Amino acid sequence: MSAQDAPPSFWAKVRYGGGLGLSVGNGFFGGTLAPGAVYEFNEQLAMGLGTSFTYNSQRNFYNSTIVGGSLIGLYNVIPEIQLSAEFEMLNVSRSFEAGLGLENDLYWYPALFTGAGFRTGTFTVGIRYDVLYDEEKSIYISPWLPFVRFYF
Repeated sequence: MSAQDAPPSFWAKVRYGGGLGLSVGNGFFGGTLAPGAVYEFNEQLAMGLGTSFTYNSQRNFYNSTIVGGSLIGLYNVIPEIQLSAEFEMLNVSRSFEAGLGLENDLYWYPALFTGAGFRTGTFTVGIRYDVLYDEEKSIYISPWLPFVRFYF
């Protein structure tokens, strides 16, 4: 077997990416940094890990810090259509302004997403659904969430 015939190294099949988020308006600020990496087993299947950090602040109401990690599986049905499954575990810390009569929160929140998206090159745009959605504890406004995902 020559060097030209050798299979690619592990690191040659790892793709890095993730997501960024920014939301501002009417006394609200929200920012998210979510780096991740996936290993491509072949042209159809990839699995990986991610981490995320989010900070939210609503003037005169609350601040929250959310830190977590995720495990994701991606399956390309055809090159343009990608299905995904992702388990996410988040540590949520919410502090409310004094005088509101609300208790501060510190808890773990799990989410299990199934999703589908349109893929072009290194980007995928789609929608995902949290099957474990809890309206009282979720950091998301709805179980249905759009996403933009990229890996290089």
